[in-house]
Amino acid sequence: MTTSPATAAEHPPMNGGASEAPAELVSVSARIGGDTSLVQGSGGNTSFKRHDDFWVKASGTWLAEAHARDIFVRLPLGQVRALMDKPDAENALAALAPAGALRPSIETSLHALLPHAAVLHVHSVNTIAWAARIDAEHALTEVLKGLAWTWVPYRRPGLPLTAAIREALAAAPTPPDILVLGNHGLVVGGADCAAAESLLRAVETRLALPARTPRRGDPVRLQTANDRDWQPADSPLLDAIATDPVCRAIAGRGALYPDHVVFLGERAICVDPEHPVSHALAEARTAGIALPQYVVMPEVGVLLSPEISAGARAMLGCLAEVGLRIDDIAQLRYLDNDDAAALLGWEAEAYRRARDTVAKQIHS
Repeated sequence: MTTSPATAAEHPPMNGGASEAPAELVSVSARIGGDTSLVQGSGGNTSFKRHDDFWVKASGTWLAEAHARDIFVRLPLGQVRALMDKPDAENALAALAPAGALRPSIETSLHALLPHAAVLHVHSVNTIAWAARIDAEHALTEVLKGLAWTWVPYRRPGLPLTAAIREALAAAPTPPDILVLGNHGLVVGGADCAAAESLLRAVETRLALPARTPRRGDPVRLQTANDRDWQPADSPLLDAIATDPVCRAIAGRGALYPDHVVFLGERAICVDPEHPVSHALAEARTAGIALPQYVVMPEVGVLLSPEISAGARAMLGCLAEVGLRIDDIAQLRYLDNDDAAALLGWEAEAYRRARDTVAKQIHS
């Protein structure tokens, strides 16, 4: 697949926003952002390069809203690449954004590193269900046979992940157009947005896994643990985190991918009539951990905090969709305590959570 940036004549007019993002980038971003099997909430990011112009999704924005608002930041590609190996590169890259503009994605360096004109990074539920397996690299060898792909072991998003991708690219026998990110997601690149999207769909077809049907919870029984003004999830998909044994086990054991930690915490908190919501909140405060946005009553259902953000609700859906595609929890790799601490203590992720809180009313 050709990977050199296309010329300006090959692209339709720009969308007229402050970033002047190409229309094809806007359209593909809105399309994949509207598909929750590929992108949830403010997760995922896209980019496009044309000569020294480099458009990348802004941190904390939703790809699904690409037509409704300008969600991109326009950066000078040469400067971005020059800064990537400098000390404190992440802050330097964020500072490249025009005054008053949104921050560029925390994955800006990933997008700049790749030679493709168009790059799409998604948190596909099918990919995560594969990429969280201990044997993922080996298992995917046959599934993706014939495609130009490579495996990238888990690293914290941002510069550590970019460094891991650089190593994977150097070791690959042929330049890959597809990156499967361990415990994270999928990246594809193409000569233009249409080529990248076509490749994304082809990979998704290969990675598609059957999903069990989620079972609706019991809102009446759920209220026996609800001694606070929390709301039943009232969604078979979200209730699957409590009613599906595999989903429940995964949620209780830990996190399989970064956005799970960022928006939902490390693991689910269980409640019952003897250990209701108020007790769970008190225990969280005593332990010094963030107050949960949801709790699980095993076999019964899920309760949502009145303060739950739009992004956290979207990530609950992702958690359920991933879990419903997994059969054997013994074969999974979870993010460890150091992985979780690196995410929760990272200012860039705190910024994303803050933007998500501000956007709560828009998406609820």
